[in-house]
Amino acid sequence: MNIFTNTVVTLTFELFDADGTLLEATETPITYLHGGHSGMLPKLEDALVAKKVGDFVSVDVEPVDGFGEYDSELVKVEPVDQLPADIEVGMQFEAFANADEEPGSGIVFTVTDIADGKAVLDGNHPWAGKRLRFDCKVVEVRPATADEVEHGHAHGPEGHHHH
Repeated sequence: MNIFTNTVVTLTFELFDADGTLLEATETPITYLHGGHSGMLPKLEDALVAKKVGDFVSVDVEPVDGFGEYDSELVKVEPVDQLPADIEVGMQFEAFANADEEPGSGIVFTVTDIADGKAVLDGNHPWAGKRLRFDCKVVEVRPATADEVEHGHAHGPEGHHHH
């Protein structure tokens, strides 16, 4: 079966930066619903159309098609006494514009430096501004169920339950 809209695709991938450094690799294959349901970068989805099990795809993704350009406005310097006592480089915080925002909707800031009683918080995605290369191998393709199409995402083998 070939990949087209409303097929459920399982694939493995390796993600490299422009220098060929491996940034991330799947330990277990990932599954997504194909067809613009936001489960996958659009440029990567486009490259996977009509592919089948065993096919290999390598896609170069510019920042605009990936995680956006680097935005210096998203870098903030905060006094450490206003942050958790156990703060360290690499920690992440989610910040909200309003107190009533849902978790997961704010900007995630990563602590990139701590010096002189101040912490540098960077709200950019770690891969913002980077050219990336996704090397993907198609492991499985199957038709999506009506439920999956309705919900806009793939479900596990035992179905999907909304709580």
